[in-house]
Amino acid sequence: MSDASGDNQNGKSAANGAPAPVSDETPARLSRLFGGLKLRPDQVEAFPTTPGIDEEPWDVLLSTTGSEEHAALQALAKRCGLEFIAEPKPHESAERFYEHVPADAARRHQIAGLSSDGEVMTIATAQPMQPAAFSAIERLVGMPIRIALSPRAQVGNLINRGYEQRQDLVTEIVEDIPFDERAIENAAGSIGKATDLLQLARQTPVIKLVNMILFEALRLRASDIHIHPLEDKLLIRFRVDGLLVDAFSPPLSLAAAISSRLKVMAELDIANRHSPQDGQTTVRIGSRKIDIRLSCVPTVFGERLVLRLLDQSQNKLSLESLGMTDEMQDELMELINRPTGMILVTGPTGSGKTTSLYAALERVDRTTRNVMTIEDPVEYHMDNIGQVQVNPKRGVTFASGLRSLLRQDPDVILVGEIRDEETAHLAVQAALTGHLVLATLHTNDAPSAVSRLQDIGIEPYLICSALLATMGQRLLRRCCEKCGGTGLVQGERCDKCLGSGYSGRVAIYELMPMTDELRGLTMHSADATALMAKAIEQGLKPMVIDGQEKVARGLTTSEELRRVLAQE
Repeated sequence: MSDASGDNQNGKSAANGAPAPVSDETPARLSRLFGGLKLRPDQVEAFPTTPGIDEEPWDVLLSTTGSEEHAALQALAKRCGLEFIAEPKPHESAERFYEHVPADAARRHQIAGLSSDGEVMTIATAQPMQPAAFSAIERLVGMPIRIALSPRAQVGNLINRGYEQRQDLVTEIVEDIPFDERAIENAAGSIGKATDLLQLARQTPVIKLVNMILFEALRLRASDIHIHPLEDKLLIRFRVDGLLVDAFSPPLSLAAAISSRLKVMAELDIANRHSPQDGQTTVRIGSRKIDIRLSCVPTVFGERLVLRLLDQSQNKLSLESLGMTDEMQDELMELINRPTGMILVTGPTGSGKTTSLYAALERVDRTTRNVMTIEDPVEYHMDNIGQVQVNPKRGVTFASGLRSLLRQDPDVILVGEIRDEETAHLAVQAALTGHLVLATLHTNDAPSAVSRLQDIGIEPYLICSALLATMGQRLLRRCCEKCGGTGLVQGERCDKCLGSGYSGRVAIYELMPMTDELRGLTMHSADATALMAKAIEQGLKPMVIDGQEKVARGLTTSEELRRVLAQE
């Protein structure tokens, strides 16, 4: 900006020594120097008097111009000849930064160490307009710095990881960790000693407490952990066999500590407590590897966190263990072994649709057929399958991912969920052009899937040509084998089902292959009721019948069947 600094001889008036008025041309020149940031001359003139300019000039600039952070940093980097790194990765050579720069300073100035060649330290920052801070960093690390620009959230992730003592991202949870009140008391007592959120997240009592929560959830076979701050208490609940149960209620003062620790593990911005965030991490218990998906949502009483636990070391899936009859297995596998067409599995969220599809894929010859999936999230890992994780932030949606998979010469494609018209059209076209497509859809029963496709925007003639079958399913709690469903063993609470009488779950199914009669009804846009009536006439066994047979075999109870299917 030096070409704008010589006007009026540095702003001094030869006549009376008083500051001369800024030339009308100066704001215009400064505006042009900012290039792609599109700062108007009137904004340049008002900038020095804008509130907050001394503390966070870059944030004030973004607010003034209404710019999006990512685009603004990219434009500034291009204008100033700096590197812009959208997703920076830390290197071990940057450890000097985290050894010599205080954590609170790095967080306050949004500066993180990236790498060093021994002579120059490369840093990433989301606050480029702070020359004094950069000079201080050079003094602290004892070498010149090279500046790269990165979004705030990414810099926050680097800071979290750098000051986490460069631990492995996989946290090892000791199997014999005690679940007692003392750890809760120790964690609660340590809160007042913390000076910042990062320090709080690194304290041993807090780490131990979070590990206890995770270990207890996994011991109880929980699929989700809910951490819910209320007005006067903190409630922690586990989802076990599809139902939420209260686990324990630690002091409300622990809410920030638990939240911060989990955010550090999931590489989220612990300083951001006012907007939703999503992340993931991995923990190990012995030989078990558990993927954790963390969702944070701000509420009126604090951040609510939900953790989805995905056990990647679970036993091999099978349709028989899920509860599918031999007759239905034969019928389903005959369909899945066909070279082309589409099979839809329907049911509400959490009804085991993806699990059933993966159990079927276990029986597919994956050495001669190229099997690929697009999912959110990838829940199971299987040999000889190409799996793609949906990531909207990187432009990977179900539709774009499916379009890319079609260029990978697949034989079988699993689509985690059909949510929109574009994905549905691509799936149907794939089924019509030499691929077998397996997908899930949110409907109440198998016949409703046909109506749902029409509602999304798929023409009836395309449905008739592509659709091989639809399958509806639900999950019911399975009667505990140890106590026989009583909840008691020799007069004491059963330790396997914790006295509930249920342990694990069993699926109930209905399979509707598309016949000529059903295709005729579909061509005339018949509703789900008409399709169901015709399918039953042709031999379809509804889910309720499958459920009643499982009740008769002692696998579940009539109360559980009524609860899941809302049967009176």
